[in-house]
Amino acid sequence: MHLKYIGGCFSLNFTSSDINDTASVVFRLVSIVLLKRFIMENNSPSNTESASEGNFYAIGLNYKKADADIRGLFSVGEHSMESMLMNAKSEGVQSLSALSTCNRTELYGVAKHPYQLIKLLCEHTNGTIDEFEKVAYVYKNDEAVSHLFKVGTGLDSQILGDFEIISQLRNSFRLSKKLEMMNPFMERLANSVIQASKRIKNETGISSGATSVSFAAVQYIMNNVPQISEKNILLYGTGKIGRNTCENLVKHTKNDHIVLINRTKTRAEKIAGKFNLVVKNHSDLESEISETDVLIVATGAQDPTVYNELLSLKKPLLILDLSIPKNVSQDVLENEMVTLVHLDELSKLTDKTLEQRASELPLAEKIIKEIESDFNQWAKDRKFAPTIRALKIKLAEIKAGEIDYQRKKIDGFNEEQAEIISDRLIQKITTHFANHLKGEEGSPESIELIRRVFQLETA
Repeated sequence: MHLKYIGGCFSLNFTSSDINDTASVVFRLVSIVLLKRFIMENNSPSNTESASEGNFYAIGLNYKKADADIRGLFSVGEHSMESMLMNAKSEGVQSLSALSTCNRTELYGVAKHPYQLIKLLCEHTNGTIDEFEKVAYVYKNDEAVSHLFKVGTGLDSQILGDFEIISQLRNSFRLSKKLEMMNPFMERLANSVIQASKRIKNETGISSGATSVSFAAVQYIMNNVPQISEKNILLYGTGKIGRNTCENLVKHTKNDHIVLINRTKTRAEKIAGKFNLVVKNHSDLESEISETDVLIVATGAQDPTVYNELLSLKKPLLILDLSIPKNVSQDVLENEMVTLVHLDELSKLTDKTLEQRASELPLAEKIIKEIESDFNQWAKDRKFAPTIRALKIKLAEIKAGEIDYQRKKIDGFNEEQAEIISDRLIQKITTHFANHLKGEEGSPESIELIRRVFQLETA
């Protein structure tokens, strides 16, 4: 076999003995590929960027800088959330999930610019861009991924280790997938965050004791209302927080004077049946308030549902507002018998349970780091996976052409042996390139160079 380079071209000549040897045929195949690569590398521009598919962003506001009133402006209702996701496609957002709780509103999405997400949020809430910018945060790519891990595992919650957040996130991910707004990147990320949450809950003590605002409310009542087991308690609103609060009330106060009221009575009856509690009609709200000692409001309405005109009090009343936006009007304080506590105040509670959870932080952070690293490696690898797949296809095409050529040309050509050796060489070549791209040299420029060298077409 003779190899010459003349006038910018390579000439590869085989002798008859070479042609009769299957291994030489395979070597010719590999040589053609590698020679083509050499020529293209030396005649192509060095700085080429692949088309950008956008970045992953996490934008939003939370209890750290935004008070309850501001958070209320950016609260996203169920209907608004669906509209936002449906409108996102027309705005060029490839993937999007929204989270709106009493403590935060955040959007996670793949977009060309974070302003696309900010615009969507402001268009589907009562907040403005100016108000958002004063209290908001924007995270990009790796920082956005890290932020979502902290949120999903309760490490960024007002009450450390609040595991209610992961169920809310899971619901938002499900809605996004249902509306076809969850691309493979975000679906893998969502599953990784859920996995981290499960492991932290099972492998650490950060979830020991109570871990939610609903428990903080019950803890406040128990610490501030004497003889709580004998007091009348009215729970108005039986959504997620209302249900959790109800369960904690029954479990910790040993009180059998708990009344439930909900705008949809059947929902309240379903919960009441589980705990053998009393349910009253929504029309009885005013009369029930006059008889109660503790009123817990968790209606999830966009406007106040409890106000001073409803109060015809005969005795002191403690009101706990667990809603965002606030569901209790500030004018109730005009009544001297009222003590009003909002969830922001409840979330500042610290006790031995919280201190114990804080001691578990290092272990929780170690679990997050492990799962987050695995995800980041997967995200890095998937950038070049289409290129490696296309390279395998290209080499297989060349192999098929060469084997077909040699089959026609050589008497007694051992096609089975040629197939085996060719496939092994293709696997070794593609593995070599994959390892190269996994290392520090796996830049977008390297990926693009390989595409150009082998004239690859990737989706």
